[in-house]
Amino acid sequence: MRDLQHLSDEELVHFLNEGNEWAFSEIYNRYWMKLLAQATYDLQNEAEAEECVQDVFVKIWKNRASLTLRYQLSTYLYRAIKNQAINVLEARYAKRNQLLPLPAHVPGGAAPSADAALLEKELMAALEAAIAALPEKCAVVYRMSRLEGKNNQQIASELGIAEKTVEGHITKAIKGIREGLDGPAFACFFVCFELSHHTHLLH
Repeated sequence: MRDLQHLSDEELVHFLNEGNEWAFSEIYNRYWMKLLAQATYDLQNEAEAEECVQDVFVKIWKNRASLTLRYQLSTYLYRAIKNQAINVLEARYAKRNQLLPLPAHVPGGAAPSADAALLEKELMAALEAAIAALPEKCAVVYRMSRLEGKNNQQIASELGIAEKTVEGHITKAIKGIREGLDGPAFACFFVCFELSHHTHLLH
């Protein structure tokens, strides 16, 4: 059974549960490049991104018999690569900051020590300053989205604007904040901050 390109993702997962290597290869071929592109964007490092994607597929094969999906395979894989990227960023962040843990609000972060709490305070202050430097509407939308936890529909309704406009403001805000943060530790913190938001949305 080598010609599996016509099968749906759900059918492929069914065959994968039975240990079908061709089904696994087809899933790999369908999603490898998409996951690599996402991981490369998140990590800004192609070598680490490739390792992330490889790790995700290794885990899928190891757990093939028990793999069950509550949503589409593409969503499952997107969530898996996001979580893997967070693990890499956590290790990178700790290495750059003398093995201090990630801030507590980032998934996987340990309870902060006094030094870590001070570092987090400095990082959050830098983030607040970067947000404050944004155009007023961008800053308002970004705060509502990331700091108040509101979704795009809620923001659009409260501000009387279209959801597409909300998305545009958030995209512009993320770009502006990235450009405004100085130093790798601050940049890494912001990537973790953004990834934690997207991972929360997938739960």
